[in-house]
Amino acid sequence: MAITAQQVKELRELTGAAVLDCKKALEEYQGDFEKAKAYLNEKGLAKAAKKAGRAANDGVIETYTHPGARVGVMLELNCETDFVAKTDQFKSFARELALHIAFANPLYVSQEHIPTDALDAVRAEFLKDAKAQGKPDNITEKIVEGRLNKYFAEVCLLSQPFVKDDEVTVGSLVTRTIAELGENIQVRRFARFALGEAGAGEAEE
Repeated sequence: MAITAQQVKELRELTGAAVLDCKKALEEYQGDFEKAKAYLNEKGLAKAAKKAGRAANDGVIETYTHPGARVGVMLELNCETDFVAKTDQFKSFARELALHIAFANPLYVSQEHIPTDALDAVRAEFLKDAKAQGKPDNITEKIVEGRLNKYFAEVCLLSQPFVKDDEVTVGSLVTRTIAELGENIQVRRFARFALGEAGAGEAEE
């Protein structure tokens, strides 16, 4: 079937894929928009996974102050080139992440940034509580794993549900943005300040 320019444009706006890739996907799936979209998203995420290991030493320092000036955030978001760092999409994404941090108050960038002794203490507490229930060892392990995953979703930025769409995590948004911009993107560190609190949440490599 003939693929129209409007179809290609709509698919490109949704996926961020190149025009030629959109056209080929629509032709491959005989104009089935959802199948073409799924294919391009999968292809983009696969490319993003390959880019994740590349050096990202450019980027922006984004600051956000919540209305009322009682909560402020400073975030370093990295990419590979100055060209991408200056794009509206990258700067807007940094802004969205800073806003999320202000609301969600994560303590770490990811679970890999949690100090070993702190994570061991949390795991030991969960294990003690689980064993107190008298469950078999295999069930106890699943209980601890479930509680740890919930804990990560509460304190780790990349594991948290995004404040504007709790169906996706911040980590998945980072991956999606990598696919769209074609460069590795990393949250390097952040600091959150709340008026009157005895410290600021900070996470860094």
